[in-house]
Amino acid sequence: MSDWLPETPRNLAFPTTAYVTLAGADWLASASPHPEGMHMLWAEHPAAPSVLPCGGVFDVINAPALFGRRMVDRLWSAGPGSGPVATHRGRILLFATPGTAQRLPALLAWEEWGSAVPPLMCHGSGDAVTVPPLHPRPRTAGAGTARAVRAQGRTGDRREPADGPGYVESGAGLGYGWTASGAGHPGDRADPGDPATPTGSRWLVAPDVRAPWLPGPDILLWACVRAARSVLGADRETARAHHEPAAQGVDAALTGG
Repeated sequence: MSDWLPETPRNLAFPTTAYVTLAGADWLASASPHPEGMHMLWAEHPAAPSVLPCGGVFDVINAPALFGRRMVDRLWSAGPGSGPVATHRGRILLFATPGTAQRLPALLAWEEWGSAVPPLMCHGSGDAVTVPPLHPRPRTAGAGTARAVRAQGRTGDRREPADGPGYVESGAGLGYGWTASGAGHPGDRADPGDPATPTGSRWLVAPDVRAPWLPGPDILLWACVRAARSVLGADRETARAHHEPAAQGVDAALTGG
C-alpha cells in the first residue's frame, strides 16, 4: 500500500543551507503568538535554541537519529523532498503540515510495515518543540545592528546599516548576525566540534522562505515504510554474511576438507 507515493512537486536540488534566513525566521516566528517577541529574542540571543508551539503553522515528527536520517534520505532520493529538518539531542525533527501528528500514528497502525517503525514522537496541537539557533555561528554585531538588519530585510533595503556592517547577502536572503568580514558565510557548514555550535542542536534543512513546502501524513508514512524496509534489508544482509561462512565451515568439516 505504502509503495505508492502521492503526487507532489519535487525539487531535485538537495538543500544545503544550515542557517535560517530572515524569510525563514518570519515563518518560524509566525508559529508564536508573539512573532515580534521571537525576532527580538533571536536578535539578542542568536546562539540559543528557542521553543515554538506546534499545531498552527506546522507539526513536528520526532524520530530516532538513524531512522530519521533514513527517512530524510528516502524523501530526497526517491520522494518529493522534505520540509525543514533539524537535529536536537540525538533526535531528528521533521516539520510537517498541521494535523500530521494526529493522523500519522493512525496510518502506521493500519500499515503492515508499521510494527517495523520505531516509536515516533508526534508533536501537534497543544505541544511545543525546541528548535535550533537560526545560525550555527554566534553573532558578532550588536543587538541594534541585528534589529536594523531585520528591519531592512523586510523593507527590501539591502544597504549597510548606519552603525556599521552587520550582515552579508546570500542567494536565499539575509541571516541574523552575519558580518562583512565573512564570519557566518553561506558556505560555512555547522560543525559539531565547533564550541559555538550547540551540541546536537542544528538545522539539517533550514527554512529559507516564508511559506516552505511541508510533507503531509501520507508522504511521511511512505518515508517511514521505505526506511523500515531498508533497515530490515540491511539486517538480512548482515545475517546472510555471517551465516554463509559458518555454513561453509560446517560443509568442510563434514567432507573432511
